Amino acid sequence: MRDFVVLGRGTPAPIDPPRELVVRGLYRFVRNPMYVAGLIILLGHFLWSQAAVLFAYTAVVFLGFHLFVVLYEEPVLSRQFGEAYRGYRARIPRWVPRLGAP
Repeated sequence: MRDFVVLGRGTPAPIDPPRELVVRGLYRFVRNPMYVAGLIILLGHFLWSQAAVLFAYTAVVFLGFHLFVVLYEEPVLSRQFGEAYRGYRARIPRWVPRLGAP
């Protein structure tokens, strides 16, 4: 979130989006690190508790994140940042972090 405020001059919230495309920090490895972190936390809770309902909940949350990103965020960012975002999207994966040097 710090990168959105300092580098992007905005916030992650749609009411005050970043004014600059943020491609540094964790965004060098994956396009949605905050969503990925939340999903990892949910998966950790499932693995710790072995409660099947938590796995189902994680799957529903992932589906919600995925639909939001594909149907809202990516089109908005494409319009807002144009070719810079399209190039970033081509280089950096959406959900599974890229391993190796950025």
